Amino acid sequence: FALSVFLRVATSFDIGLSTKCIVIPKEMHMCNKIGYSEMRLPNLMGHTSMAEVIQKSTTWEHLVHTDCHPHVRTFLCSLFAPICLDTFIHPCRSVCVAVRDSCASVLACHGHAWPDSLDCNRFPGDEDMCLASLTMEYKYLHKVLPKPACQACPAVEEFFTHKRVLEVFCDSNFAVKVKLSKKKTGFGHQEYNIECQVEFITQGSLLPYETQSMIQQWLLINENCTQRMTPTHRPMMYLLVGNIEEGIILVNQVYRWQRKDSQLALATQKWRYHKCL
Repeated sequence: FALSVFLRVATSFDIGLSTKCIVIPKEMHMCNKIGYSEMRLPNLMGHTSMAEVIQKSTTWEHLVHTDCHPHVRTFLCSLFAPICLDTFIHPCRSVCVAVRDSCASVLACHGHAWPDSLDCNRFPGDEDMCLASLTMEYKYLHKVLPKPACQACPAVEEFFTHKRVLEVFCDSNFAVKVKLSKKKTGFGHQEYNIECQVEFITQGSLLPYETQSMIQQWLLINENCTQRMTPTHRPMMYLLVGNIEEGIILVNQVYRWQRKDSQLALATQKWRYHKCL
């Protein structure tokens, strides 16, 4: 998660400089299908060439994939690929604050502070013309789900019995089978293919697809753990087991799921009829 290249104050530039409308290139994955097709250049980060825009925006794609805030993509694209109107529309300060408060912990998990170039004080207040926040509406329209935590990576266990795994299940809220592999990318940034299958959930308010999404977020946020679980480009299988505590999702156990070892499969089969002590 190479963030160091953009963790500096953006070069300031005169808004009065002549700008031009350019089609958002397909290489700028973060801002494809954002709701408009053309952007202004120079942009609000001071980037003057499309090559620079693509390079710098690519470093943020990992953060967007973590889904740390519902509007992180809109916020970043309003700066990297501002919509081509007669004037620049900045994001409102409240949008920046909402995204920062949700996503700064993800950057911190990777050893980086919220960058000075995104200091929320540089953006206009909500009473001015700016890209307004939908955060309040989002909270009312969508169920608030537990958030993955930045945590120390649990040791990957490879030797265990199904009886021991069942004991762990009894103390846990979820178990998710994960298939992980590395993607090969052209920019040198690490990305992953992540497939999840929920084995069980004891939290009655959560649905399987919600749990799958939360585990995918956990793997992206805790990339140190994901890297450890993908030493090669060959797909690897794991079982992630954990708890939901005070709105935080924590992975407590990571089991290597190997085809030659039937203990995990046996544990998940027996769990349906297992009675915890």
